[in-house]
Amino acid sequence: MRLAVAGGTGVVGRHVVRLAREAGHEPVVLSRATGVDLVTGAGLDAALAGCEVVIDVASVTTLREKEAVRFFTAATERLLAAGRGAGVRHHIALSIVGAAQAASGYYAGKAAQERLVMSSGAAWSLLRATQFHEFAVQTAQRGAMLGMQLVPRMLSQPIAAQEVAAVLVEIAGGAPRGLDRELAGPRQERMAELVRAYLQAEGIRRPVLEVRMPGRMGAALAEGGVLPGPEARQGVQSFAEWLDSRAR
Repeated sequence: MRLAVAGGTGVVGRHVVRLAREAGHEPVVLSRATGVDLVTGAGLDAALAGCEVVIDVASVTTLREKEAVRFFTAATERLLAAGRGAGVRHHIALSIVGAAQAASGYYAGKAAQERLVMSSGAAWSLLRATQFHEFAVQTAQRGAMLGMQLVPRMLSQPIAAQEVAAVLVEIAGGAPRGLDRELAGPRQERMAELVRAYLQAEGIRRPVLEVRMPGRMGAALAEGGVLPGPEARQGVQSFAEWLDSRAR
């Protein structure tokens, strides 16, 4: 089966592409690196020719609400419209557990994406997953300030990006599911502890300061609003195991 992967060079997208190929599918990467701009739609119609399924794992690096909403709205509308024109039979989108409830900052963009997919009239599946293990690394890389490491007060249940990718490829091989069961990692973790573990593994000595982010997003992060519900599926690899695997 020929399937398109929007954001196929990203943290989870590269795993989707690899696993889809291993499953016998023909993945087509939709990214600027392959000549496709999801926001403007440039190159999108040609790339979707012959594709039966779209898996959207595209993302944008911002915490600003307006930028996030602008990106996910434009990209989702373009993908859905181009998919209709190309005869795509199944649109699959990856979202975040709790995004629809928090709906501010970056999460507002994901909430907008969810609404567009659900109201599109297309045959769709939506998978909500918790943060990837890589999120702790991203947090460490952008939170260093004046010799301190700032980390949002956050309780999460992180999951391996590869395990998320495997579920997305599984969904692509079957009928549309609508809103699928949530997907989370095997245990709850505090982001400050994950960042401390990462810094220690990298040999970086920097005091970690946990701070509460403002707004609904900050409240959701601090108060467990991005934790999965009781019916969620759980992955296998813990953050500690993932961190150990990076060192090998």
